[in-house]
Amino acid sequence: MRNFTINFRNVVLVLVLIFIGSSAFAQSTDKKSIAVINIDAQGIEINMALMTSLVTLELERLNKFEVIDKYDVSNIMNNNKFPLDKPYGKTDLISIGKLVNVDKVISGSVEKFGNKLIVVLRLIDITSAKIEKVDVMEYLDQEEDIQVMVRISLHNIFDISNDKNTVDMLSNVNVPLANTKNRVNLSGPRFGLAATVGKAGERLRAPKNNGGYNLFPINSTIGYQFEVQYVASGQFQALFETILTLSAVESSYLIPSVSIINGFRFNKMGFEFGIGPVFRIVQTAQGYYNESGEWIYEGDILPGEYNGDYIHQIDSRGDYKLGTGLIVAVGYTFKSGHINFPVNFYISPSKDGTVMGLMFGFNVARSKKKSKNKIVF
Repeated sequence: MRNFTINFRNVVLVLVLIFIGSSAFAQSTDKKSIAVINIDAQGIEINMALMTSLVTLELERLNKFEVIDKYDVSNIMNNNKFPLDKPYGKTDLISIGKLVNVDKVISGSVEKFGNKLIVVLRLIDITSAKIEKVDVMEYLDQEEDIQVMVRISLHNIFDISNDKNTVDMLSNVNVPLANTKNRVNLSGPRFGLAATVGKAGERLRAPKNNGGYNLFPINSTIGYQFEVQYVASGQFQALFETILTLSAVESSYLIPSVSIINGFRFNKMGFEFGIGPVFRIVQTAQGYYNESGEWIYEGDILPGEYNGDYIHQIDSRGDYKLGTGLIVAVGYTFKSGHINFPVNFYISPSKDGTVMGLMFGFNVARSKKKSKNKIVF
């Protein structure tokens, strides 16, 4: 009985080994045959022969097909008078596939177009004489990574997952389309009113004999806004705005400032907002505030009268210097026919004094007209 048990185990083990071996053999012989035929190459340094070899190499790495050797394919094509330097359409590819005696054929092209490489691969089933699958991918113009691009496209053809980061880094990112219907340019004159609060505002409104400017509490502002758009997608725009202004004209002063704003505009809704630096030419002098909150100019301080630290504050007796700040603005554009009326509220916060203002303007919507030599606005 014991010998029978041992023999039975041996028989079972042999049968299992035979089954595994036959399965492996069947799996190896079940691979469908495939040939790579003349991958066209346009606008790149790699020629058709090298491109065909590269696709063949990457196809062999997949280990999904019995890939026919490129030299065997070349010999059969030569013997049947199919040139090796010519791209072929579906009908010829099916004929070549039958001559090579394969189940499937892969062909396609790699072409440089503008700032991108377009890789097209076609998988043709010879038995059904139909194109089984087509993959079209747009990649960045980085020819040194062409092998990785071919690998990605082959994976797409055979439903093999790709590394998302690699695909994102190599895939061409299309520039969003923009036209005159989904973008607005609000360059034009600006007019408004502004008020400065806090200690800086007090210094501006102080009498001239105290180093002030004797300005009104609310000052006029006139200027011009220039725009440069760098993103337009649908009804959204991102742009740089440069605003040149002169303030306090009514008080016989011209106080210049330049604001450089990164703006975001939603054309359909009419809203926009922006943020950026502002530069002003200001006169400042050293001094201090006494216990009563009065500004004491350094030149009015007697020797030994004050031993504390001096601060800089706006003073018409001081020196001119470049002052900087931050400006935050929100706005809405009213439209009447082809005329735009932008209205903006802005604030420029500071520890010495905050500037708040309301500004409006207008411009006429412009369209581009083509001439023979240039574009006229």
